[in-house]
Amino acid sequence: MAVVVTQPDKPRGRGQVVSPSPVKELALAWKLPVLQPSRLKDPELIGRLASYAPELMVAVAYGRILPPEILALPSVGFLNVHASLLPRYRGSAPLNWALINGDQETGVTIQWVQYEVDSGPIFLQERVPINEEDNAGTLYRKLAERGAALLVQALDRLRRGEAVRASQPHEGITYAPPITPEMRRLHWELPAPEVSGWIRGLDPAPGAYALWQGRRLKLFEARVKKSAGRLGPHGTVLRITPQGLEVACGQGSITVGELQLAGHKRLPAPEFLRGHSLLKQVLE
Repeated sequence: MAVVVTQPDKPRGRGQVVSPSPVKELALAWKLPVLQPSRLKDPELIGRLASYAPELMVAVAYGRILPPEILALPSVGFLNVHASLLPRYRGSAPLNWALINGDQETGVTIQWVQYEVDSGPIFLQERVPINEEDNAGTLYRKLAERGAALLVQALDRLRRGEAVRASQPHEGITYAPPITPEMRRLHWELPAPEVSGWIRGLDPAPGAYALWQGRRLKLFEARVKKSAGRLGPHGTVLRITPQGLEVACGQGSITVGELQLAGHKRLPAPEFLRGHSLLKQVLE
């Protein structure tokens, strides 16, 4: 028997209507029991889970640290689907940091969970290239698809008794901490590839921003236009191109294809520019 544990219902969307997660909706459609604990260390929850006598438990983007009492429940073990090539990018925001740091590839890891975050043995891994046009949204969708397929492979291998537990190497460990509000403001003095990485890594949410005339302006769909050379004071909108705005960085420049002024909709650059003049303006 399967049981699904997911986060409590939360306000969602523009109207902030309290709604179930997609996981809960799918589980109910399949007539599976659903648990939505507010506290993972609740003895009642742990007792309820223990009553199912689970052989295997699987975590996918649950977003909270699992206590040892729950990790000890399954007789076969506890698997996690993680969106990086562990041991690179342990933590909660791996795909964001892969883009921010300009990585050319990332991947998905099926790992055995232990209490120290993302440190458990590796079962399966698959590499996924990062394309120039990828942002956090497109990369999430690619990794979600590959992660689901890789998890199915892992479950099939477990059925055949092929449980691989490869220790993570000690070399190459890096971390992917949560994106804080302070990280979202752009620093135009950085080289163009780094500025572009921050925009792509936070696109579509939570969004990287600059200040324009004292207002918060989110920037999306970034590409490196020129990777080197001092083209003007950093943050200056140099020209309008078919791809959007070209903005000077500390070295080189980027183009920005979509913008969103605080309190307004996200718009393609040509549509945004019909109502706002940014040429030669400075984004701070």
